[in-house]
Amino acid sequence: MSKTIFRSALLTLLAASIFGAFNAKAQELDLSYHEPVLEDYFAPAAATPATPDADGFIRRWSLLEPIGKPEIRTNAIFNDSYLREEFAKVYFPEQMTIVPKDGQKVKLDKKTKLAWHCYDSKRYNVKLYRFATGLGLHPTEALFLAVTVINVPEDITVRMSVGSNSASMWWVNGEEAILLSGDRRMVVDDCVSRKITLKAGRNVIRGAVINGPGMSDFCIRLVDLQGKPVTNYTVTNQ
Repeated sequence: MSKTIFRSALLTLLAASIFGAFNAKAQELDLSYHEPVLEDYFAPAAATPATPDADGFIRRWSLLEPIGKPEIRTNAIFNDSYLREEFAKVYFPEQMTIVPKDGQKVKLDKKTKLAWHCYDSKRYNVKLYRFATGLGLHPTEALFLAVTVINVPEDITVRMSVGSNSASMWWVNGEEAILLSGDRRMVVDDCVSRKITLKAGRNVIRGAVINGPGMSDFCIRLVDLQGKPVTNYTVTNQ
């Protein structure tokens, strides 16, 4: 056997060995990987009231299955005037007053019914993209609606601190609290509202998050006038 042929055969064997080892490692990695599922991010809301987490983030939310917005091709259109027009649209009766029960459905038109789902988020940020994909629904070019109820022991003045991907608007007891416009990523404490007085007892927070292509999520906590998280309240879905 000539040196050239021997060298060629040796290189072939070496390449096959390297490829085999690489392929085995790839298969090992594939076996350990799973596509994200709903249970990775959410748990059904418990019957007992929740509390904000140690950093003050509200994790219990009623989320409506996404309202499709196929006309949205880019998040660059999310300026204030566009968002105010979009967030003013009424898709179903009692849209701005409903405190939904888990599984309750709303009718958008003759063909479309969407259900509310009451969940406790396993992360401080509520992963709307994973909420949609976990239910087998289209996660982008969509409007998400969220509702939660906080119960405070006494009157208190706070600010709402919000981060969202992409744009969003939030209301407290029916009054606008904060608008996050533009093509933005979710950042903790990205925007902080004006002063809000919560009355002793039940207070309703609702929000709308709109997104074109890409991921979508939000995080919310209440902070005092010094910017420290407020945690002395309970969170329910009714």
